[in-house]
Order: sequence, then structure tokens, then C-alpha cells
Amino acid sequence: MRRNSLYLLIVVVLVAFYIHGTLPGNFDEPWKLMWFNIRLKIFVHLGTFLEFLGLYNFLDLLAVTTALNEVPPTSDENVSVIETKFDNTPVRVYVPKRKAETLRRAVFYIHGGGFCSGSAALHNYDLLSRWTAEKLDAVVVSCNYRLTPKYHFPLQFEDVYNALRWFLSKNVLESYGINPEKVCVSGDSAGGNLAAAVTQQQLQDPDVKIKVKMQSLIYPALQAFDLDSPSYREYSHMPTLSKSLLVRLMSEYITTDRSLERAMLSNQHVSAESSHLFKFVNWSSLLPERFRKGHIYNNPIYGSSELSQKYPGILDVRAAPLLADDSKLRGLPLTFVLTCQCDVLRDDGLMYVTRLRNAGVQVTHKHIEDGFHGAFALLEFKIGYRLINQYINWLKENL
Repeated sequence: MRRNSLYLLIVVVLVAFYIHGTLPGNFDEPWKLMWFNIRLKIFVHLGTFLEFLGLYNFLDLLAVTTALNEVPPTSDENVSVIETKFDNTPVRVYVPKRKAETLRRAVFYIHGGGFCSGSAALHNYDLLSRWTAEKLDAVVVSCNYRLTPKYHFPLQFEDVYNALRWFLSKNVLESYGINPEKVCVSGDSAGGNLAAAVTQQQLQDPDVKIKVKMQSLIYPALQAFDLDSPSYREYSHMPTLSKSLLVRLMSEYITTDRSLERAMLSNQHVSAESSHLFKFVNWSSLLPERFRKGHIYNNPIYGSSELSQKYPGILDVRAAPLLADDSKLRGLPLTFVLTCQCDVLRDDGLMYVTRLRNAGVQVTHKHIEDGFHGAFALLEFKIGYRLINQYINWLKENL
């Protein structure tokens, strides 16, 4: 009897642990989000425990689990789907089957997944690409890239950039019947980081004769320089992306050396020699007032210069597009930025909107008050469809 009571107590404690706390926002489907959070917590804790035992790397486990949702490149009555390579980078291309009356638009899409998981073959990304191709009568290139922890920056950037540069060549665009004046680069989360980075790079690249005409960034991760903005403070334990998980993902993008992760968690990973870069992420001047309200800006606490010298990717604009100088922002194409209120990365997108507008770039900003990180790619939630519709409608009106 005592043993049964003990078992029951353990179960009650575990259940209480995984469902405790309230969601920091008003959502259409709170119980569904809570159930999603419970499953995510269990997975993170199990993965962390297996990693502690030395049995499995947590990021490898995340990638393997995510890959279970991949689907084959199957054409349907509306869209032809093929897998190929653009300059040795694997891509999945979606081409509408109906006869084109004019040259088509094109969307070059880069998936999210924290740089460690995901692919163009994931069920939800496959659906997104099909819908985009069909509703816009556009060619969609869904780009893959090598993943952490096996591969680190700048390989992910180089994979995507090389594929984009190859795609933007005159012969390739002509072969797909694409209007060179109507090419958009898009991405969500880590893909938003890569989309912003390659858009900046191609603007400065004299070898790229045909430039991207538009970029669309969905709750992008644009820097890991300052991790003490209001959104990091308010939503550090938010379901779908906590601050600790974000730090693990961003640090692993640079290196497997966990000392960088530890320094980032305390926000002491930037040395005094790099203090001039803080002006590019100073949220006290870059965030709209309503997002600063109630928060006091803390002056940076500088760390050792050893980390930045050892891992210069921390300061590289190809990994942190928000650190780009104003001169690199001027001339960027028409931009769409979508941010979600309940997201640690909210302020990255908001600050980029401010900096782009200050540089004279035309920006459309959509802020979703009941949004959370990952909603764009989580089609089990109604909000996922709502965000995708906003994204596709904006492309339809502007591309």
C-alpha cells in the first residue's frame, strides 16, 4: 500500500512539474499550446539526461526526431516537385503545373530549426512551399544546409549563399521561366538569420549581377551579442523557445565548446574591444517605447577577449546581421519582417526594422500580439495558418 502511494505521489509531482505555470499571453488554443509545451519539456529533459550520461548528443537527438516528419518530393495535380542541387547544395524545387502566361515570381526559402535540425523535406515546410507556389504561381526553391553540431558557421551561410548565387544567374532563372525582377529571399527563425545575411552579402557582391528584389524575415534570430533585451527578460521560459535553449542553439552554431554557451547565459561573452558594436543592438534606443516600458537598460558587463578571438563568428555579420554597419543596410531591398509578442527573438526583429528604416529601406512590419516562436511552422495550431496567410498575401501584393 505504501509503495502504491509513493508511486502515485511521484506521478502527481511529475504531472504538476510539467503543467505548472501560466502561459505569458492570450492564445487561441491555450490547452493545445500547454500540451505542446509539456511534450517539449519532456523531450528536452530526456535529451539533456541522455547527453549527461554520454549516450547521445542533444542536438543530434533533436535532428533525428525532427527528421521523422520528413516527406518525399511528391508532385501533385498543381505543383511539380523535384530534388536537385544548386552548386552542390541540396534544394527542393516547386514549380506550378499550369501554363505560365508571363515570367514567374520566385521565392528562395530557408528553413528554421536552430541551425541543428529541419529540412526542406519536413511536412510543414513542404506544405508551405506547395501553397506558396500554387497561390503565387511562383517557383519556390526550398534550400537545405549542413547542420550543427557536425558543421559550424560559416558552412551553413556558405551553403545557402552559394545556392542563392547559383540560382540568381541569368541562365538558371531563364531555365525556370523566372522574372529576374521578382525574386524574394525568405526564412524563419534560423532561416531568417540566413535570409538576412545572404541578402546583405549579395548586395555587396560584384559577381552577383541579378540582385534579390525582396526579403521576408519571419521572427528572425539576428544576433547573439546582447541577450538581455526586454523580450529575453519577459519570455525566457516561453514554450517553444526558452532563453537557455536559444543560447545552446546559437552557441553551437559557432562551436561545440560549451564555455561559449556558459558565457552567453550570463551575457558576458563580449569583450571590451568589441564595445563599439553595442550601438547596433542598443534596445534602449532601437525599440519602440511600448516594448521598452518598465525595463531599464543595463550597461554591458564585458568578458574576456579570449572567446571572441577564438570564435570570431560571434562578431561576424554573416552570423549576426544586426551587427552590420549602416552602410551595408542602405540599398537593401523591400523588406517584410514578422515578429511575435511572446518570443525571446521579438526584439531582434524590432531592432532590425528600426535600423533598416533609419537606413532608408522600405519595410513592412507585422507584429502578432498572440504569436509565439515557431507558430509559423506549427500547422497544428490555427495561428500557424493565420501567419502563413499574412506572409503569402504580402508576397502576392508586393512581389
